[in-house]
Amino acid sequence: MNDRLNEWRYGRLAVWLHWLCAALIVGLLGVGWYMMAIEDEPGSGWYFDQHKSFGLVLFALLLIRLCWRLTHKPAPLPASVPGWQRTISSLTQWLLYACMFAMPVIGFLGAAHTKRGVALFGAAFPAWFTPDHDVAEQFFDVHSGLAVIMTALIVLHVLAGLKHLLVDKDQVFRRIWF
Repeated sequence: MNDRLNEWRYGRLAVWLHWLCAALIVGLLGVGWYMMAIEDEPGSGWYFDQHKSFGLVLFALLLIRLCWRLTHKPAPLPASVPGWQRTISSLTQWLLYACMFAMPVIGFLGAAHTKRGVALFGAAFPAWFTPDHDVAEQFFDVHSGLAVIMTALIVLHVLAGLKHLLVDKDQVFRRIWF
């Protein structure tokens, strides 16, 4: 049984990237909502700077993760998983990937249209756009909308993982666990 499990589980790098990205995403979502609640208060700029910096780190990790995923296709789910669950699983994963890539790009474009611009832990990026508050707000509105969609997808993903772990007990959860 252990040999069969190891044959179709994700590799160590994929597992580490999954959980590291998951932690960063949850942290970025939480900080993002918090900083929006305090955006006009003194000292709030620090949260925005950290959010942008960690968003850029996440984007770099996502590029590595995507390259890994494209070159290391996981084995299919076991035959015991019904077809409709396979379809929803695949759709959810690809929607998560789409959100994971769209959010930092759109956030970057929004930040690039602000007076403050974009910096990675204090190292400023070149100003590619003239600051335009209205354009920045349009990007940030899309960024915020994607945060809601991504949160819903994450909840669905986590609930499905817990179902496999606690209800089905079919080892599907273990394929992405350490």
